[in-house]
Amino acid sequence: MSRFLALVASVAGAMMVSFDGTALLVAQPGLRRALHASVAEVQWTSTAYLIAVASLLVLGGRLGDRFGHARLLLIGAAGFGAASLAIVLAPGIEGVIAGRAVQGLFGALLQPATLALLRLVYPPDRLSMPVAIRTSGIGVAAALGPVLGGALVDSYGWSSVFLVNIPVALLIVAAARSVRGLQHRDQPVRTPLHLLESALLATSLGLLVHMLTDGWNPPLTLAEAAGAAVLGAMLVRRRRDTGDGLVPAEVARSRPVMASMSLLLVIAAGLFGALFVASLMLQEQQGLSALAGGVQVLPLTVAMVVGAPLVGLALRRWDARRTAIAGVVLVALGIAGLAVFGPVGAAAAVLGAGYAIVMVTATGTVVGDAPPAYAGVVGGLKQSALNLGSALGIAIAAAILTASTATAAVWTLCGVAVLAVAPAALLPGVRRRAGREVARHR
Repeated sequence: MSRFLALVASVAGAMMVSFDGTALLVAQPGLRRALHASVAEVQWTSTAYLIAVASLLVLGGRLGDRFGHARLLLIGAAGFGAASLAIVLAPGIEGVIAGRAVQGLFGALLQPATLALLRLVYPPDRLSMPVAIRTSGIGVAAALGPVLGGALVDSYGWSSVFLVNIPVALLIVAAARSVRGLQHRDQPVRTPLHLLESALLATSLGLLVHMLTDGWNPPLTLAEAAGAAVLGAMLVRRRRDTGDGLVPAEVARSRPVMASMSLLLVIAAGLFGALFVASLMLQEQQGLSALAGGVQVLPLTVAMVVGAPLVGLALRRWDARRTAIAGVVLVALGIAGLAVFGPVGAAAAVLGAGYAIVMVTATGTVVGDAPPAYAGVVGGLKQSALNLGSALGIAIAAAILTASTATAAVWTLCGVAVLAVAPAALLPGVRRRAGREVARHR
């Protein structure tokens, strides 16, 4: 029962964040009209959240390792729900933007804790299936966002998509508090928080994400790039001087963990950049409505939902390296299918299957190979990699669309996805798996 409740809390937390992001897309036009906001102001309702989450995820994971992941899960879920209520009650667009930034702060506490919670209650050799279920939940929530969100907006207005978060947050709090014995397993690690390193990392990532999402503006873009580079160099220098840091040496030296992070970043860049181009192509070139365009790519979500549990089963037979490479190949083939503008639904299904393989394999490797004491840190790194990869892919797509064609943009993103073969090849192979089996039977 405890494992079931922990799984409920983990999946509900991941689904709440996923639904919130996709439902907002259909709510933004109504929000703009109701609050008399400009396009730039409406854009910040997404950007403020993205910057806050990407900047603070690693710190959120570190706080979980320091004070306990169960506690951070409760605080994150409760804060996310409270921020959602504040957004609903906001009198103007400035309040909505501020509320979204606060949502991002609590989302940064919540997301690493949802993965760390699974690591606390499941042994490493049984992590694949709960991780797969969590991935399927994310896919379902992402698919429900535009459909359910659109229905809510049409019936009750833009604020209704945020009201949905409140009962879900209460469910997460109730489920997490009901997990018996969790406090005994969730022993806080008495390590420094490294607040200076956290500030450097948050600021550098914030500058980088803002640079990627705010478009090309030479003076500002160059200044943000230089600032991010300088702060990143300061972070590396301090890490070398102190011998310890926000990202522990055990994590930084783990080839499977760092390879998984790189794999997720590159695949997210290729996938989300290609979907960005495809959505424009479907609506502007083929004249489909937003809902009809969404239906065209719905097979992606279906393939993720169906495929993720199967990947969990497959990983019991095949090693992570070969499984991840197969996923990368499928993602590249799916993007190539979009590039030739063939049947979009078929290409989307291949994309979804490949992405499910990569997500489940990389996430399971990250959570399983990381030392239990640093589960929160790697959870934060994993989410940061996905967020930064998505922003990078969309930035690449937008830049190429401005200078060239949609076909050129998609083929370029296909090439980006192919690059993910390199980190996938660094994941544990047959020998390491065999070693684990021998160790388990001793």
